[in-house]
Amino acid sequence: MDDSRSAILTPESTAPTRLSDVIYDGIVTLIAQGDLELNSRLPSESELSERFGVSRPVVREALGRLREDGVIVSRQGSGSYVQRQPDIAVLQLKQVSSLGDVQRCFEFRAGLEAAAAGLAAEKWQPEDLKKIEDSLHALEACVGRGDLGINEDRSFHEAIASATRNQYYISVQRSLAPHIAAGMNITRHLSLMRTRERSNAVQDEHVAIVEAIRRRDPEQASKAMQQHILNARQRMFEGV
Repeated sequence: MDDSRSAILTPESTAPTRLSDVIYDGIVTLIAQGDLELNSRLPSESELSERFGVSRPVVREALGRLREDGVIVSRQGSGSYVQRQPDIAVLQLKQVSSLGDVQRCFEFRAGLEAAAAGLAAEKWQPEDLKKIEDSLHALEACVGRGDLGINEDRSFHEAIASATRNQYYISVQRSLAPHIAAGMNITRHLSLMRTRERSNAVQDEHVAIVEAIRRRDPEQASKAMQQHILNARQRMFEGV
């Protein structure tokens, strides 16, 4: 077994349990490290299968997820090509079993929290709105100080779930807390590594959500929340 394959497949305390997740992370690692360059053609499925020591269906599943996440793109009759090169920091910040799991969590949240924001816009009581606005101000203070603000970000989303007055949204949001925090850890670290404008743009998304909730505009609140989470998902795999 060569060194690169060994490095990719060495399990951590929270190692991926699905082989396709291992291959997903392995290909992302090769791209982030520059072993597979931007716009370059990926090895064939059979070559990747041999390289990672797994079956072609496993490789095919991993490639499908990479296409969904916009990291690679297929060209008719030509194969798959690197479309985006994630920052190497994404790998260093990863604290969960798989980057693929982080992406799937963002997908789930985009639907769940969009619906929660819409319901919160209809159902909030004065104490709920105060909690949401307080959490927004705490996030603004983090941006001003240049702090990471993971706890403040999590509190913001939990305050919106609480404003639904629906125990199912509240309990699901809390049960997802470790997974949500893992994604926030990556995206908020990346924002701090970029320009101040990047952090301000993220905060503007939070403001748009709160303004729609305050106006009791469920459609816009839902749309703003969904866009915010999908943007966060996309920011994970921005090109460098």
